Amino acid sequence: METNVVQVVNVAQAKSDGVQAFIMHHMQDSPVWAWTPSIHTTMPFGLTINAVMMLGVALLLIVCLGLAARNQDPVPTGLRNVLEFFAKYIRNEMVIPFLGEKDGRKMAPMFCTFFFFILVMNLAGLIPCFNTATANLSVTAALATVTLFFMVFGAIHKTGFIAFCKGFAPPGIPKPMLLMIVPIEVISMFIRIMALAIRLFANMLSGHLVIYSLLGMIVIFGFYALPALLGALGIYLLEVFVSFLQAYIFTLLSAIFIGERYHPAH
Repeated sequence: METNVVQVVNVAQAKSDGVQAFIMHHMQDSPVWAWTPSIHTTMPFGLTINAVMMLGVALLLIVCLGLAARNQDPVPTGLRNVLEFFAKYIRNEMVIPFLGEKDGRKMAPMFCTFFFFILVMNLAGLIPCFNTATANLSVTAALATVTLFFMVFGAIHKTGFIAFCKGFAPPGIPKPMLLMIVPIEVISMFIRIMALAIRLFANMLSGHLVIYSLLGMIVIFGFYALPALLGALGIYLLEVFVSFLQAYIFTLLSAIFIGERYHPAH
């Protein structure tokens, strides 16, 4: 009896180790794409899976947006109608309120690129055998660095270096207090960028880890864990919503952060 219990425990431990190895392999970036346990593809030109996903999403957006732009009907229909709805919402409700009419219209294409690029990468990661590039901190940090670039160099170009520096010193603060306030303001700018990258990365990574863990319970415990399949399906549907939500939040916060540096007086 005792021997049988030990064997069952050892089998369960072996399955658990296998599930953990599978999850880590599919969540980590790699130059090898594992389509199935027996079919593997090595990425060309030394690229990794996430790099290929980013290039694929960029190419897909270029093709889809190019096809939509060919429709010159006065009344937009189909894909162009959907894209115009999102683009106008991003410009009028997310960008212009924080950057003003002039800067908002000028920079709206960049924020639309943020939104659609992140959204499609998030959704692509929900397709079986595909990878979620936004579940990699390097990818989200690169996107957040673009926001930081405009917060610093874009603001310097718009307001001048002196005005940019004065933006870290709130008016009305006693001069001795500035020795403490200014460093805090500078550090907080970089903390916001770090939070911007980590928020997107953590939300996309955690959702996929939960799905893989619930499915792994079926591998470990067999038919007894079948209810976990309903939980995985629920988390999967939630991930579709989170994909839209995180693209929205990243774009909105980027507009807020850049607007703060472009218009420090407000």
